[in-house]
Formats: sequence, C-alpha cells, structure tokens
Amino acid sequence: MVNILIVDDDINILQVVDIHLTESGYNVLQAKDGNEALRILNEQACDLAVVDVMMPFIDGYVLTREIRKKYNLPIILLTAKNQIEDKEEGFRSGTDDYLVKPFEMKELRFRIEALLRRYNKQTEDSTIRLGNITINKNNYEVQNGDRTIILPLKEFELLHFLTSNPMRVFSREHLIEQVWGLDYEGDERTVDVHIKRLRERFSKSTEDFQIKTVRGVGYMLEANPR
Repeated sequence: MVNILIVDDDINILQVVDIHLTESGYNVLQAKDGNEALRILNEQACDLAVVDVMMPFIDGYVLTREIRKKYNLPIILLTAKNQIEDKEEGFRSGTDDYLVKPFEMKELRFRIEALLRRYNKQTEDSTIRLGNITINKNNYEVQNGDRTIILPLKEFELLHFLTSNPMRVFSREHLIEQVWGLDYEGDERTVDVHIKRLRERFSKSTEDFQIKTVRGVGYMLEANPR
C-alpha cells in the first residue's frame, strides 16, 4: 500500500484529507508540524508528502528542504498564498507541485497520482550501468564488480548526474544547481573538491569511465566503450 504523509497544523484539514485518501486506497500518516513529520519519515517509509507552508517550529519551505536532503519522494506544498513569489520559494525549496487552499480533494488526488507515476518511472530508470560499474539510486550504492562502494550523499548525486548524462559538458554553476540546489550559498569550488574525490576513488579501480576537465567550461564524464 502507498504511504502518504500529510503535514498540517490544522487538525480539520488532516482529518478531511485522511478520510478522502484512505477511501482512495492510500495509507495516510499524519503530522501536526515539521518535527513530527521528520520523526515519522525516520521511522516509516513514505511514498509522497503533502506539506502545509504555514506551520509552527518548521515552516513548509524549510521542511521541504530537509526532506530533500535525505529522502527521494515527491512533495506537494499546500498554502493559502497565491503569489508568484511564494510559488517561486516553494519550487526553490524543492517541491514538485503546489496547491492553493481551499482546494478540491479530487484535484489533490489527481496531483498525487500524477506525481507517483512520474516518480515510479524515475525509479525504474534509476539504475545506471557502465561496464562493471552499477550506480543504483534506489539504495544509493555503487557496485564495482563484486565490490560495493558507499559514497557520501553529494558525491553519489554528482556521480549519478554525470553518468546519467555522459559526454555532456556541464559548468560548475550548472552542477551546483543540479546537485546542491538553487538555494546553495557555498563556493563553486566545492564542485572541484567533489570531482577530485570521485577521481581518487575510481581512477585506479575502473577504466569504465573518466571525469574530464573541459578548460574554461567545467566537467564531462566520458564513458569508455568495452
């Protein structure tokens, strides 16, 4: 059964959404604030989160960022606001969709179904193979022959992005946006550091790919034919 996490400090909305989604065949988990939501996610696998923006302790934008750091699941933000600036902040936080209150339960269900289909398709395509190297985004593991390699999260995401787009040159700025997010405030040199670490990990153990520097532009992963 699909687990849907609903996060809202309005108990009436929690109950109404719970009733309708349960009738549609989903298993609903309720959280009244961001702290409770993070605790539930740590204890229970969830397939999608519906998050209210205006909440005490941790607002919906911050909660969305925290979810994005650890979990790969679709997120729908609920808000009473309808300004383009609020939507922009929501999408920059990492939400997949945005629904303005008051909303029709049928529309929420349609959006949930659409996001689940999209993420299921992404899951099917989340394993990448380059020769003896297998990169699995479902469990964040890299398999090199019989050896399993567990990478730090950002190294894994950087490697997964590059191997998903072989022979394409990406600037440091583009890699920052794709791996660290639009709200990242650090230095672009962090890309150089992570590339160096990936090279150190794989250059002596595999000839299936190379991460090359394109001077004045950025980086490119070259897959070597076998």
